Amino acid sequence: MKIGGLLTRSVNSIVIALLILPGGSLAQDSGEMRHKPFSLEQLDQLLAPVALYPDPLLTQILMASTYPLEVVKATNWVRQNKDLKGDALGAALEKQDWDPSVKSLVNFPQVLQMMNDKIDWTQKLGDAFLSQEKDVMDAVQKLRARASAEGNLKATKEQKVIVEKDTIIIEPASPEVIYVPAYNPTVVYGVWPYPAYPPYYYYPPGYAAGAAAFGFAAGVAVGAAWGYAWGHCDWHGGNVDIDINRNINYNHNLDRSKYQQQYQNKGQIDKSGKGTWQHDSAHRQGVAYRDNATAQKYGRAGQATQARSESRGYAGRSGTDRQAGRLSGDARKASDPGGGGRGSAFSGAGNGKFERSASERGRMSRSGGSGLSRSGGRFGGSGGRR
Repeated sequence: MKIGGLLTRSVNSIVIALLILPGGSLAQDSGEMRHKPFSLEQLDQLLAPVALYPDPLLTQILMASTYPLEVVKATNWVRQNKDLKGDALGAALEKQDWDPSVKSLVNFPQVLQMMNDKIDWTQKLGDAFLSQEKDVMDAVQKLRARASAEGNLKATKEQKVIVEKDTIIIEPASPEVIYVPAYNPTVVYGVWPYPAYPPYYYYPPGYAAGAAAFGFAAGVAVGAAWGYAWGHCDWHGGNVDIDINRNINYNHNLDRSKYQQQYQNKGQIDKSGKGTWQHDSAHRQGVAYRDNATAQKYGRAGQATQARSESRGYAGRSGTDRQAGRLSGDARKASDPGGGGRGSAFSGAGNGKFERSASERGRMSRSGGSGLSRSGGRFGGSGGRR
């Protein structure tokens, strides 16, 4: 147990350093503050792994991705408190100061783990959502339309697929249980049109990949943490709406009046508890924004200099932190500071196995998707024979 705890703390230190150290792929520098908007190809690449998630879960992922350090903290907290259930979990969550979207994902530890393991992808997704929210929402709809046209997005016993003109809505078949989809984007979306920007996929733990292009992991019965899931997609407005009184029966320990007062003081909601989601820079916890425009928008124009000086002090405290600093330099070489580049959406902070798989999928997309079973994809041979 002691060794496991030490390992967890060490990994946590390394990930935090990757987020804030000046040499890291995710830290910003005064000379790296000018970035072009994410291209349509980059947005599709980033959103391919989650675009087919049910709307309630997708919304929480998008909001939480703008708070990557809190995602890291929540992942470690869940690992250390995996036996907490029901009211005990609700009471413990109320003591945490994370954003409600991050708390809501405690119900989905496999999703939190994905976001933690691929923290570079998480931050890029958050950066895109912060600076191009409507473009992100539009990209999701485009990917859903592509999957539907391929015959791979249908209503099932796990989910409802509702088509309203040009909008595709995905809802849980039962509001009490949400199933996390598992799919390979190189199959479910058809032949991928951007070989230079291959998509990535993620299979939740416990999912037995089979011959189908689209499947589900075990259903998750939403509980105490889901009481914080106030956001929902406004597809027509191209943003996320919040209703603080949603999911009111799930968490009896949640002090909604406290959150409602906080949101009202910031002008985010009206007296009924409804409004449009706005990023809260306080929950960013020192993680630098991608560009000056976004930093200025959220009142963090001088953040780069502050993060640089603070991280120097942080890096000098232990051997583990010095090692994290060296790793952050390696990550910078592997990542694309422009926010997408020619690597996979999970490149940079990921490991070599994932990046090699992404490269193989890029070659597959150029050849029309054949040979999937030979690439190491977990959907098996029939996926490549579509």
